[in-house]
Amino acid sequence: MARPRDQRARREALIEATYAAGRMHGLRSLSLTDVAAQAGLTRGAILYYYEDLDALLVEAHAAGIERFCDARDAAVAALDDPREQLSAAISGGLPSGPDDALMSLLYEFDVLAGNSALHDELVQKLYLRQLGTYRGILAAGRASGAFAPRLDDEQLAMTFVALEDAYGLHIVGGNALMTVATAEAAMRAVAADLGCPVAR
Repeated sequence: MARPRDQRARREALIEATYAAGRMHGLRSLSLTDVAAQAGLTRGAILYYYEDLDALLVEAHAAGIERFCDARDAAVAALDDPREQLSAAISGGLPSGPDDALMSLLYEFDVLAGNSALHDELVQKLYLRQLGTYRGILAAGRASGAFAPRLDDEQLAMTFVALEDAYGLHIVGGNALMTVATAEAAMRAVAADLGCPVAR
């Protein structure tokens, strides 16, 4: 039997293979055979670690959420000025480009939510964490006087999440008219107009 550390490493490798295979084939047509080929393993080897493809997808979904949210929250926490924090949150919430495999898969996981209670729960968890990141920054900015928003923090947080999701979907979808720079500039302009100027 594999040692716990080896099992963790193999599970992490299988999640990475799932992201890569999902990006290549799309989640709706993804199979265990696709993941196995990406990982250089047999289907049987994957079934040693996961009961089926759904179990692997749920763990990959959860791991993706943690990776995305934890990385952004760490970048925000390293800054003291709410204006800089908001700037970091905006940048960290958008894909790095059309080839951002993790962000692309997180958007695709939204499609599975309607067919799976577990995926639905994870989609909601991601949304709540996105809201929480912005709420914390907005509250700090309001308290320090750096922000003077005309909307309450909940409405503002919802607006920022909606913008990053909408722009992000266009970016990973390959819309040539929407670049990361364009999306960042638009979100920063909206933030300033709503009374939450970001640091340049």
